[in-house]
Amino acid sequence: MSQPTTQSASPHDTYTSPLAARNASPEMCKVWSPRHKFTTWRKIWLAVAQAQQACGLEITDEQINEMKANLEVTDEDLALAAKYERQLRHDVMAHVHAWGDKCPAAKPIIHLGCTSQDVVCNADLMVQYEAIQLLEAKISRAVIALGESAADTKSIPTLGFTHYQPAQPVTVGRRTAGWANELVQNTPTSRDEFVGSMYRLRGFGGATGTQASFLNLFGDDPKKVDEFELIATSELLLQLGILSDKSVVDSLGSKLLDTWKFQLMGQTYPRSQDTALLAAMANVASVLHKIATDIRLLSNRKEIDEPFGKNQIGSSAMPYKRNPMKCERICGLTRFVMNLVGNAYDTAATQWLERTLDDSSNRRLSLPGAFLALDGALDLMHTVASGLVVNEAMVRKNLMLELPFMATENILMEAVKAGGDRQDLHERIRVHSQAAGHRVKQEGLDNDLIDRLKADPDFAPIHHMLTEDQILNPMNFIGRSVEQTERFITEVVEPLKERYKDELESLGSADRGV
Repeated sequence: MSQPTTQSASPHDTYTSPLAARNASPEMCKVWSPRHKFTTWRKIWLAVAQAQQACGLEITDEQINEMKANLEVTDEDLALAAKYERQLRHDVMAHVHAWGDKCPAAKPIIHLGCTSQDVVCNADLMVQYEAIQLLEAKISRAVIALGESAADTKSIPTLGFTHYQPAQPVTVGRRTAGWANELVQNTPTSRDEFVGSMYRLRGFGGATGTQASFLNLFGDDPKKVDEFELIATSELLLQLGILSDKSVVDSLGSKLLDTWKFQLMGQTYPRSQDTALLAAMANVASVLHKIATDIRLLSNRKEIDEPFGKNQIGSSAMPYKRNPMKCERICGLTRFVMNLVGNAYDTAATQWLERTLDDSSNRRLSLPGAFLALDGALDLMHTVASGLVVNEAMVRKNLMLELPFMATENILMEAVKAGGDRQDLHERIRVHSQAAGHRVKQEGLDNDLIDRLKADPDFAPIHHMLTEDQILNPMNFIGRSVEQTERFITEVVEPLKERYKDELESLGSADRGV
């Protein structure tokens, strides 16, 4: 067998995750990038050193300032860390050595008293928090786009469906507002609520969570250990913006750790936390999947189209096709996110005693993968919702084909009020409806129920009412659809616009053209 020709390295000669290359936004990719992760590690090591200095350990200002001056991870730093890791087979220690080479004065105190997970777990949780804030803004952006579409179409009657069979009419806007409402239910009502109910940092517990190493550092003084952990943890919370300033730290005191740190853990934070996070993300994914599926179904009925580029090709073989490819991608990505939840449960269930390492390689795939996939799906949903095309003529045509059947109760009531016998009229309508239904289903012809009733002398007193501006007016059948849509926009969409206006302005384009 001939050997492959050696050539210069190219990104096209190695596998690249399509999550990053085709789906996730640059913002989300940056949050999960190696540089951001390892810079976060350095920020944690700096917070540890500052807290240790504040608690009386012999750490100099020179050492602290040297660490501050070299927080950002350069390409050279990454190359050096990779070299160390090939030798040491330990990623954390590789970066300890690489940063130590950059900070020779601080080298002796970097990672002092820590186990790897004092750094890795806290960094993972910090990255997750940043990623969650980005998702939260994008959920709101999608809700707002759906809400704006709902406002434009709130008064367009359309056929409703139950069991995917024709049912009582709604409006296009009412249906769209329903999609938005289900999505907004999966967004925390406030960041304080989210942080208080779902989010914690690991804290600093050492090798098995007992803080034995830190107790030794501080001369067996547990109060010093508590003070150290409070200072270090509060610094990380300040970096994330969870705490606004140090006055909040002073006012909360030791209660801060009760709120924002896991109380007991082994070497890692409980991996059941990951299952809760992924389950919440899967819930959002399931709603996006449902919305995209509905749009695909309505696209088949020619009622709604997703945005379609001027030069976009729907099929390599069938030039006429306008496939709903964005919604199909949403379904594919969200299905991936939903199926990661079971994986997270497996990981949590198989953590032995104080910890085992089989979670590490798994979480490097599942956590970034879930965030990048959901990020891509949310961007696609925003693009779709912002450019939904409602084909009003088809919407009305499809509705009017079925409306005569739905109007039969109203027709019956009007005919009775005009002097007819309710039971006789009911039977006449039943016979005509069955005949009209057979004509539609078996002969492929239009629904002629109204023509049949107009030809029946028993309904002569109301023949003049069998028109689209009286009994057959679709607006008579939509209930409170318009009112409900307007209320949702006023009470939910408009406040979201105001609350997230700064975040939404900073978000990049949702349509990356891939």
